[in-house]
Amino acid sequence: MSLAFILCIGTMFLLAAIGAPIAYSIICAAVVYLFTAGQDLGIAGEQIIYGLYDSFVLLAVPLFIVAANIMNAGTISERLLQFCVVLVGRLKGGLGHVNIISSLIFSGMSGSAVADAAGIGKVIIGMMVKSGHYTAGYAAAITAASATIGPIIPPSIPMVLYALVSDASIGFLFLGGVLPGLLMGVMLMIMNAVICHRRGFAADAAPPWSELPKATVRAFPALLLPVILLFGIYGGATTPTEAAAVAAAYALLVSALLYRALKWGDLRSVMMDSVRSSASVGLVIGGALILNYIVASEGIPAMLAQWLKGMDVTPMGFMIACNLLLLALGCVLDASTIILVIVPLFLATCKALGIDLVYFGVVVVINCMIGLITPPYGVLLFVINGTTGIKLADMIREIWPFLIALLIALALMVAFPQIILWLPQQFGYVPTKF
Repeated sequence: MSLAFILCIGTMFLLAAIGAPIAYSIICAAVVYLFTAGQDLGIAGEQIIYGLYDSFVLLAVPLFIVAANIMNAGTISERLLQFCVVLVGRLKGGLGHVNIISSLIFSGMSGSAVADAAGIGKVIIGMMVKSGHYTAGYAAAITAASATIGPIIPPSIPMVLYALVSDASIGFLFLGGVLPGLLMGVMLMIMNAVICHRRGFAADAAPPWSELPKATVRAFPALLLPVILLFGIYGGATTPTEAAAVAAAYALLVSALLYRALKWGDLRSVMMDSVRSSASVGLVIGGALILNYIVASEGIPAMLAQWLKGMDVTPMGFMIACNLLLLALGCVLDASTIILVIVPLFLATCKALGIDLVYFGVVVVINCMIGLITPPYGVLLFVINGTTGIKLADMIREIWPFLIALLIALALMVAFPQIILWLPQQFGYVPTKF
């Protein structure tokens, strides 16, 4: 490990510690390395250009962001929510179950946990608090926990980023997230039912079953979006990037023409928000591409893989250690930074130990999502605090049971890889045995 690399890492952590955006911290640290190592600073621009323009898959990220923002701006979220209320709202703790089911459905459209929490999450929190059966902290906590499912069930922006650094198939990564996402939803619903039973929450009022056909018809165009998306990818009609474009176009047509809920002024606002979000992700990607070049130049992944092999680390031991590290990092870093900067360090070791990259990628994304609700710095907690005004202390007090439920689901996936790999195998994927 050279002096230039030590200065690079030191600069990055110093800038991050004083509050500089992580993208700027990475880029400045990379410039320090190139200058100290005597390399041409133009390499930084070269790596960004090659990385961004040679990777067609990256175009899916802004397109999925646009699709999610359009759905939040129109009435798609509200129609989906009403459908879920009719479906499970009459159960004890019904609005909690509605919260989770709506996140499962919405996750098949947006690919973003933040979009889920800030959009449909804000509406359901208001419904839960207004019912009088739930505290504001409980409503916010279950909303944050269910929003973590968003990037697990396809489409998924973090999985697109993981595919960029690992060369794993996006299609098989998407398939690998389906059963884990459903398992996370089931665990959250079990925990919600247990808490509601112990606290004696009254059953919520819900429309009669006779309203289900009407609610289904109203929500059907929105419910059709995940079907179109997945059929396009796995039916061979579209690539994942083209499917993202179809999702954005379909969401626009449904919101603007069918539901007539999106005006031209709203569309401009949606596009501006999407540009800002895409630009922030793009900066992190650009910085990560330069840093990955530096890490590869220093031979860090190969050194790490050789060191771990020398210690005779088992694949399961490596997975447990990675889970603990990623959960800790998830408390302070966003998912895109972890996937683009930290995860590439482990890929050589995964290959050396025979760990399947699709399995590893899904586990990585789940860890990053759980980190989004881990106190005290869970990003989703701050998002909900900013959109609803609910106190962080109230959310943190209520989040622990749901965090435990998600950790149990994660442990099951790590222990039983077939939960992740079974569905990809049905579509012809041949996983690595370990």
